[in-house]
Amino acid sequence: MTIAYLDDSATTRVSEKAALKAAEMMTKNFGNPSSVYSLGLDAEMEVKKARGSIAERLGCGEKEIFFTSCGTEANNLAIFGAADALKKTGKKIITTAIEHPSVLNAAKELEKRDFEVVYLPVYGDGKIRLRDLEGELDESVILVSIMLVNNETGAVQPVKEATGLTKRLCKNALFHCDMVQGFGKTGDTVGELGVDLLSVSGHKIHAPKGVGALYVRNGIKINSILFGGGQEKGLRSGTENVPSIAAFGVAAEEIPDEKEALERAAKLNETVRSLLLSIDGVKINSPEDALPYIINLSLPGVPSEVMIHFLEGEGMFVSGGSACSKGRRSHVLTAQGLPPEIIDSAIRVSFSPDTPEQHVKMFAENVKNAARLLRRKK
Repeated sequence: MTIAYLDDSATTRVSEKAALKAAEMMTKNFGNPSSVYSLGLDAEMEVKKARGSIAERLGCGEKEIFFTSCGTEANNLAIFGAADALKKTGKKIITTAIEHPSVLNAAKELEKRDFEVVYLPVYGDGKIRLRDLEGELDESVILVSIMLVNNETGAVQPVKEATGLTKRLCKNALFHCDMVQGFGKTGDTVGELGVDLLSVSGHKIHAPKGVGALYVRNGIKINSILFGGGQEKGLRSGTENVPSIAAFGVAAEEIPDEKEALERAAKLNETVRSLLLSIDGVKINSPEDALPYIINLSLPGVPSEVMIHFLEGEGMFVSGGSACSKGRRSHVLTAQGLPPEIIDSAIRVSFSPDTPEQHVKMFAENVKNAARLLRRKK
């Protein structure tokens, strides 16, 4: 049976070069980067090299990159760190209703600490409106956090325009962007986006799980949420996960030309959309201008979990939405205004730059079979 993995937004296969680098750092160059002898200094140089590789991809200085354990920690560090640093100047935070749980749950925790949090709505296309953001910007705003690419639908938010609006109306507010799903795919740099803080994760770009990074623009001060030995210039204490960090750097170097890869993904997206729309009853929940690496779709009458296991039986792996919110109705599709029967049958297909076209064609054929075999009779 051919195995078709179509869940790269959940996690990616670690590249061979990244895996070899991690193994090297665990078995040969295994020193603690805080140690002053040669083995430690060699490990420190690997961390520095990885920092530079990620900084180059993001278009920033290596001193602006701080390693974390994952994208969730990077988001938490940005949000709690900014809120704590700026709470004397205001206590209003703006985010969106479709953020990753690591942003939404951080925001809910801040509400318990007497911060005011505004959750911008999205519309049928899965996007916010700048007019809604503008209506909430005032002198009490200290942080705006808006993701670049939604992890369930691929909807791309107008981050560049939102940062410009925020900087014009709230000069003291910081702007954070969760770029976990967009890193290595959109080609955007931190300068182009105009952000102050930005989160990325290793396992979305063929590095191991357990490593992420936070960009902090030079001159920006946020407070630490971990206290210890002062690693990462005191912002993120804890012995560095050198094997994963070094592998993260290798994976960043391996990212293909984003423009060429995006064009290929767009062709795959167009192929699978056309095949799916020929199947009676299939609904596509991702907007047409979503990042083409992600397609969210529904076959009403076939629950998500049933469809996922049916496809698994055919050697195909997809997800029911976010892999980070098991067993819950999608808050993203709910915010988008979709009815329960669409939400409860939604699945997410996501590609990698090297996903074979054959796999997406097999997927569409299996959805067609599912529609014939599994759909509940009305």
